[in-house]
Amino acid sequence: MKDTLRYKKIGIPRAISYYNNYPFYYGFFKSLGLEIILSDKTTTAIINSGTKYVVSDTCLPVKVYAGHVVNLLEKGCETIFIPSIQSTDYKINNCSKIRGLPEIIRNIINKPFTIIEPTLDKTEGLGFYDFWTETANALGIKDQKTIKNAVDAGWKIYDDFMTMTNSGVSYNEALQNAIEGKLLKKTVDIVKPLSVVIMAHGYNLFDERISLNLIKKLEKMGVKVYTSLNISREQSQEALKKLGEIQYWANELELTGCAAHYLLNKKVDGIIALSAFGCGPDSLMVDEISHHCKEKGMPLIHLTIDEHTGEAGFITRIEAFVDMLMRKKRNTLIQNAKPKAKADIINIKKEKILTGSAK
Repeated sequence: MKDTLRYKKIGIPRAISYYNNYPFYYGFFKSLGLEIILSDKTTTAIINSGTKYVVSDTCLPVKVYAGHVVNLLEKGCETIFIPSIQSTDYKINNCSKIRGLPEIIRNIINKPFTIIEPTLDKTEGLGFYDFWTETANALGIKDQKTIKNAVDAGWKIYDDFMTMTNSGVSYNEALQNAIEGKLLKKTVDIVKPLSVVIMAHGYNLFDERISLNLIKKLEKMGVKVYTSLNISREQSQEALKKLGEIQYWANELELTGCAAHYLLNKKVDGIIALSAFGCGPDSLMVDEISHHCKEKGMPLIHLTIDEHTGEAGFITRIEAFVDMLMRKKRNTLIQNAKPKAKADIINIKKEKILTGSAK
């Protein structure tokens, strides 16, 4: 008997796993013939909407996620994909809130809708293919060939997305081209006076409302920005090992592993840690990398965000950090320069001060 889809549409909240995995989600669900409904981009209204449903000490990402679920329901979407990502490898765990996300949403939003909630738990032997088979079965698809084709379609778009981000294509540009079936060649690397790496979860960094457009703000200041999407999983794992650390958290590679790679290779002038206020795993990972930064003399700033974070204070801290990096780099150039070149640098600096062009 031919499989029949139980639902024609599926909603995907534009939060948490969306930012790293949507290219795969898109390929998989489109291959099965579903129409994908995305929640709107994060706004203050969406954050406030989610905040109403949870207790005050709930972390910002979960508040935002709840707001996006409400947004989908307001759009008339009755079937929503809310996976439970327990562990991504043996004893490599997610935080409890992401592990229990389907149960959290079910218990706080008292409205009639269907949750498609597959479980990825490699510690318990529930692997990647099991996860997508469970998803397909919940949608009414049991044919293994159909499921395999959908998984292959997901991998194709995801791999194209990662190929582009690894080569330097921006997140939004890579995402748009990947779902359109396009593969851009490596972009020209623009040289800027300073460079930093941002260690952050994708859902904190690439959500422009949550991060307050951190990447764009830094680029306007003449800073080259690197993220975990610019390196491979293997590079993060290797860097973590070289630091003498072990991976415990599922997202540790995009935080500690990413920062470790740029720290060890001395590819950046500083590190920015961006995390949600009150996030236990993030605080542990930031403390871990801070220790190594102190050992190696790498400047690091930790920016915490919540629903009350004001843009003015946020910008002030970023500007102060960038100014400090610029002074540090200028002093290093002076110290390492030959006598004549050193005099030229000092004279240029004095000239700028006298003309009022120096910061």
